[in-house]
Amino acid sequence: MKILVVDDEALLVKGIRFNLMNEGYEVLTGSNGQEAVDAVRDAKPDLVVLDVMMPVMDGLTACAKIREFSDVPIIMLTAKTDDMDKLLGFDHGVDDYMTKPFNILELKARIRALLRRAGAGAEKKAPEANKLTIGTISLDLDARNAYKNGALADLTAKEFDVIEFLMRNPNRVYSREALLDTIWAYEYRSDIRTVDVHIRRLREKLEENPAEPKYILTKWGVGYYFRK
Repeated sequence: MKILVVDDEALLVKGIRFNLMNEGYEVLTGSNGQEAVDAVRDAKPDLVVLDVMMPVMDGLTACAKIREFSDVPIIMLTAKTDDMDKLLGFDHGVDDYMTKPFNILELKARIRALLRRAGAGAEKKAPEANKLTIGTISLDLDARNAYKNGALADLTAKEFDVIEFLMRNPNRVYSREALLDTIWAYEYRSDIRTVDVHIRRLREKLEENPAEPKYILTKWGVGYYFRK
């Protein structure tokens, strides 16, 4: 098993690496969020331990970018104890959280638990791992194609990102800000209306009646969600 540890605290990384190597893991390391994104794309680790506060690119932004192309389990390390920070992390695709300072034995236990969960899920879902279907809407995750009632829908890259994210997290409401942070990674933070435009286009392309959507719904005053 290959684990990526990314933190700008060199001594902490050294300690985690030493302990994980003693457990028999192959350990890759990095010191900023951009290195984390690059390492996940190139080395394809089985799990990532990622700090929140780092130079070049912070951990939350790195997590959001990683989620654009990988479902690798991610444990976030943070010095913050505010529950809102943790909720924001989960919105960005974090699987588990540990607050510094932490017990290395607990970290190793959580790593084992996430690896078992990921392994069991992959084995169980292997035949359909590249498909995501809810109701009349289907996604081919490998080809990045979307279908309505079996017919190909012509989505842009970002439209596919939005519908994939919502379908992977059905019945969970996301604010426009959360969708911007997760999918656009702050690219369009000055124009929040871009989320509304993409939702409108997705309804036109994937709903039977865009004026009365069945799947891509609005929680008024809160945000958007995909109803399962």
